[in-house]
Amino acid sequence: MAEEIKVGDRVEVCLTPGFWKAEGWFAGVVVRIDPYSAYRSFIWVQLDESFDALQGKDRLISVLNPKNIRKV
Repeated sequence: MAEEIKVGDRVEVCLTPGFWKAEGWFAGVVVRIDPYSAYRSFIWVQLDESFDALQGKDRLISVLNPKNIRKV
């Protein structure tokens, strides 16, 4: 994660198969950031509506691993 991510930023989140029906990068907006440790935070992302139609699941997800999120 080269650039700091803040609430309100447009981001893309990488989802992997297993839990998710699809894989790849999905766009959304950061709605909350909860500290986890001195070096990491849970970044809560509201994914775009297109994801909801694809998954049939809630569009609000949290991301802990910084390699799975990038600013758009």
